[in-house]
Parts: sequence; C-alpha cells; structure tokens
Amino acid sequence: MQQGTLMRKVKSKSWKKQRYFKLQDDCMTIWYQSKRTGKTESAFSISDVETVREGHQSEVLQSLAEEFPPERCFTIVFFGRRGNLDLIASSAEEAQCWVQGLRQLIEPRSFPLTSALVSRTWIRDWFQKADKNKDGRMNFKEVQRLLKMMNVDMNEDHALRLFQAADKSESGTLEGEEFVLFYKALTQREEVLSLFQDFSEDGKKLTLLELVDFLRQEQLEDEGTEELAMELIDKYEPSETARARHALSADGFLMYLCSPEGSIFNPRHQALWQDMSQPLCHYFISSSHNTYLIEDQIRGQSSIEGYIRALKRGCRCLEVDCWDGPNGEPMVYHGHTFTSKIPFREVVSTLGNDSRVEPSYPIPSSVLQGAGGAGPQQCGVPGDNRSHGGDGHPRAPTSPSTTPQELKHKILLKGKKIGRLEDMLDGPGDEAPDVSDDDNGAEAEERRRVKVGGLGCGPAGSAEPLDTAKDKESLAQALSDCIVYCKSVSFRGFQEARSHSRPSEISSLAEAKARKLIRDAGNEFVRHNTWQLTRVYPSGMRTDSSNYSPQEMWNVGCQIVALNFQTAGTEMDLCDGLFSQNGRCGYVLKPPFMRDEETLFNPSDPSSREGPGPITLTIQVISGQQLPKVANSKDGAVIDPLVRVEIHGVPADQAHQETKYIENNGFNPRWDETLQFQLHVPELALVRFVVEDYDKTSRNDFVGQFTLAFANIKPGYRHIHLLSKDGTSIPPSSLFVHIHITE
Repeated sequence: MQQGTLMRKVKSKSWKKQRYFKLQDDCMTIWYQSKRTGKTESAFSISDVETVREGHQSEVLQSLAEEFPPERCFTIVFFGRRGNLDLIASSAEEAQCWVQGLRQLIEPRSFPLTSALVSRTWIRDWFQKADKNKDGRMNFKEVQRLLKMMNVDMNEDHALRLFQAADKSESGTLEGEEFVLFYKALTQREEVLSLFQDFSEDGKKLTLLELVDFLRQEQLEDEGTEELAMELIDKYEPSETARARHALSADGFLMYLCSPEGSIFNPRHQALWQDMSQPLCHYFISSSHNTYLIEDQIRGQSSIEGYIRALKRGCRCLEVDCWDGPNGEPMVYHGHTFTSKIPFREVVSTLGNDSRVEPSYPIPSSVLQGAGGAGPQQCGVPGDNRSHGGDGHPRAPTSPSTTPQELKHKILLKGKKIGRLEDMLDGPGDEAPDVSDDDNGAEAEERRRVKVGGLGCGPAGSAEPLDTAKDKESLAQALSDCIVYCKSVSFRGFQEARSHSRPSEISSLAEAKARKLIRDAGNEFVRHNTWQLTRVYPSGMRTDSSNYSPQEMWNVGCQIVALNFQTAGTEMDLCDGLFSQNGRCGYVLKPPFMRDEETLFNPSDPSSREGPGPITLTIQVISGQQLPKVANSKDGAVIDPLVRVEIHGVPADQAHQETKYIENNGFNPRWDETLQFQLHVPELALVRFVVEDYDKTSRNDFVGQFTLAFANIKPGYRHIHLLSKDGTSIPPSSLFVHIHITE
C-alpha cells in the first residue's frame, strides 16, 4: 500500500480536486489532505469500508469515461448512507496498489473473534481510540475513557482492579500485551464459561465425546455429529496441542459459538438450498419500486447507484421509468416530478455489467415507457438492451411453466405488448387500466402511469380510459417484441383472470387495492397467485418513499412486492430477512399449500392450512455483547438496552414481547429472560430481534436488529449478529440466546 499518494477526488464532472491519501501506521485509518493548503480534510476507518469497485462503476466516473481510462479509476463504498468516494489515480499501477491493498485490509472481516483469539486489528482499533496523547501507552484515565467509548458504565474500583491486574510491569500504564490482557478480562463471558463447564468433566476442555454430547443434546445436530465435532475442533481450537488430542478449550468453544456454525441462521440455508425448477409464480421475488431513486419521490436524486445497491442486496425485480430526453436519448426519472434524470443507456450498462452483479437467476425489469410516441426513443429502448445485454433476453415465447433455472442469466422485460404472447391463442387484446372506486386519486394516477402512461400509451395523468387501437399504435413494435414472458394486463377480478388471462401475464395492484382483495377474497387471492404473477406497489401518497408492510402481501402469495429500497425500517428488515436465504439469489420458494391451485388456505383462517398443528417457539434471551451506542448520543452516554422479539406472519401469529431494560450497560448486559410464542403458520413467519435503548420520557432509540424466516432458525445456544438500521453488519455486536421449538 503506498502512502502519501496524490490522487484526484471527484464529486462531479467539473469538481476534481487533488488530494494526498495516506494509510496510517495502525493500518486502520486513512486520511487525506489538500495539495494546495496541506490541511488534513478528513479521515475514515477501514472498518467503515464495505467494498472497493474498480473502473467506471459510479455515476460520476461514468461521466468521465472519455477523459480518464477505467484502469485509473476506483470507488470506495462505505457502509450505511455515507456517500461513496470516487478517486482517480495517476497511473493504473497506483490504482491497483490501492484497490488490492484496501481489499486485503477489509477481507478478514467476518464474524468477530473474541476472548484469547480476539482480532488484533479490533484490539488495535480500540487502543488507538483510547490513546488520547498518542504515546503508545494507556493510563488509567484513558482506560476510563475507553470504557465509556465501549458503552460500559463500570464501577471505578472494578475498572482499577482490571487495570492493575493487566499492568504486569507496574508502570501505571498499559502497552502491547498488557492491553491484550486487559481486553481479555473485559470480554470474559461468564455465561458461556458456565455452559462449557456443564459439559466438561474437568472444567478445562471438552473431549470429542463431550463436544458430541453438547451438539446432540443442546444444538440438536443429529446427522454426522462426530464428523462435525472434529471439523469444529480443527477450525476453531487455537491450541495445537488440544487439536492434536481432539479436544476443545473454553476459548475454542467461544470461537465456535461466535462463528457461522454457532449462528441462529442455519448455515445450510445460506447457500442455494431450494428447488429452482418450479414456475416463476411459485416464488417470492425480491422487488424494488422506482429503483433509480435514492431519496424521496418528488425531488429526490435519480442514480444508477440505486440499481447497484438494490442488486447487491439481492433484489431481482427492478423498475426503469423511461421518458423522452434531449438529443434523442431516453432518460430515466420519476415522470411529472422534480427528480433528477439519468440516461437509460447507463441503467442498461449497469444491469449488464457482470463484474458488478451476479444475475444468476432472472431479473424481471419493469420498463415503464413514458415517451410521447412510438418514435426513435421507444425503439431505442430495446436497442440499448440488446447492445448492452447481449443474449440476456429470451428470444421466443416461453411456456407457462418456465422456471428460474431455465431463465438463468436472463433479463425479463415486464410491460405492455401488442397482442398476446401466445400467437396461436385467441383472447382479448390490451385493455385500459381498471381504476377502482376504492383507489384514492394519487393511487389511481399512479396506476394509470404504470399501466398506460408508463408505456407511452397516452398522458400519464389522463383520467379517461384510452382507446385500445391508439394504445397499439403508440407502442413501438420493437419494444413490444422484447416483452416475452411478463406481459402487463389489467386486473378485473379473479373470475375474469381465470377465464381470460394466461400464466405468462402479470397484473399490478396498488397496496390499497391488494389489501381490499385480501380482506374480501383471501383464498381466491392465494389461488390466483399459484398460477399467475402479481405485483404490488406503494401508494402514490408515499412521496417520502416510505413503505407498506410486505408481510400481508406475502401471506396471500403475491410474488413481486415492490418496496422503496432506499428507506430503512421494519419493512426493509423483513424483506432482507426473507431473502437472506437461498444463496441471496432473490428467489424464495413458497410453501406447498401456496403452490396448489386447489388450496383452501386463507391467511385470516390459520386452520385452513394443511399440515401439522401450531408450534411453540421459546426464546431465552441470555446476554448481549458490545452493543453500539445510539447515533448522535452525548459523550459519555451509555445505553439502557432491552430486547424485543417480533413475530411477523399471518394475523393470528402477529405478536411481540420484550425483556426488561438493563441500566447503563451496553457492553455485556445480562437479561436471562424467556419469551414464548405460538405459531399457527410457521412457514410464513419472520422473526425480528430488535435491541433498543430504553427512554422513560420519550420513544426508545434503535440500537440494532436481525430478522430471519422461522424456517432458517437453528435451535440451541446461538449468537445473533446484529445489523444496523441500513441492514449492514455492526461487528462485534451480538445477542446470545437459547432457542427451543416444540410441536
């Protein structure tokens, strides 16, 4: 890694400033200073960096593609909502030096290491933060400051005892290994040690047989348990002597519990584990609304970053809102608003860039064509798709049973089409959108835009049904030919759909319309979704890009439940929780009773579900570890954490319970409380763990969360590695729980 490297920091096509960038000696911090003034402008920690992208992989760098070659350009992407850092090096070699160096520094981060094997980088990071005078030593005053930074309100006498025990040199300061000893004492896990000793005859180690007993009795590992025990010892035992004797020490035991194998999330379900050879309508598909927006719906910024972030998050159904642009080039933005615009070709280039995303399974893209007529700009849409996507689109009509497996590496365009997909079949042609009485004005306009104005079939705000013949004339044939599988049709009721629609067609419903159908005809809705795709989108009144609950839509089997990915909150936590499984491919197979066209299931009546009776989920919330401080909290403030467990599922299963709060301890709080839930339809249940900072005078503050489908829960003693409000990891923050499931 070079130090003091002169590079261009870029914010726009016209804003390019030269800055010196330098990696600090701690290998954890990078600062940069102005070439002109020499003043240090900013610094960031390696722990803040999510990834590094090479080449023109940002909107700003794409705009400079003709001026600077991709070999000299790279982008540093940060966790959360912090803006990206676009840089241009003076040479390709210099750029590679930084790209490879940064990747090596961020690569080791995964599950946190604790106790004797705590990450040296993590310890060094805390030491640097606490060492106020930067002399490489830490006095007791700095230790007290460190405890506050780590969210610990510890008794001063106890803190002094820990300090003196670690100060082997009796110098009154800690340095090097002394600080490691102090950190080990601070991170001692009594609850884990007690569990370890329950299964260890001598209290010092677990023999292979003792570890097998623990795995079978507590972790309910019933297949290949002895082989698993050997793997865990080889992988997590730090002592070579213990490994040679096939034994696991207390440190190795803690390492296992903090590892992916000790996580609440079943590691087998993190890989692709579901059948991908069923019809598309048998899957829930991760879907976004107005993907190009990264802020609000009225004045927000449009950016290819919205597509990049959504795809990296596992989203597989994207929205591209096209309108006439200058110089004959279609533009993407939210029509009839003040949002910014991006060229359509940049969006297509982003979707087709295999080096950035991995579209192994099909990406249904909703192309909403708002151009004024059937001229060159509409024709340019499929042209851009073909030029950037290669063979990425199906060329011939597919069968109703087309599967994700058959459509791998394809981009499916959803939109209106001239005539039917099945050329040999007769049926009604394109129809005007159905504007129902229960839709409010904004939702009705949104539906007209999506169904008609969104594809160049007339004015977006037109209140009158459009003439079908004009519809067909205004829709360019070239664009129509790209619609192979997901043809948009109006929804006129379940009976009408069953009589006239085809499985290759899709209807879009505003959230209010979908809710009404759920209330009035839950079982019919479930049956409809066993053979045809349904897309649900947010109300037009959600100008702030807020979200509705996707759970009620999933409860009736709606496959494409579009959310505003840019808005953090419970709704996106549920989306991330459902689609975090199955290799994060963006497809989750619906349960069997939601794939049967004759199903009797109705989410409002759990007894209609075929299968075993309710199950009981018992969760013992034991402890928390190194919980983060609340954003923008005062210096020295320490949180009062509590844990709330929420069940999201069919109405009968919706529930939440919470622990008491622990006063002034965000570092290692102990709750030891048991919460219990009954689940009538566990196949649809999502479990959300939320940590909050208790406030008796106002609303509790968010600290962290983790959400997963009930089907992915591993029973036994498990760690839950918490995520931030934006869905990014916040190591080493975690909860320690015991999970018990009974039928």
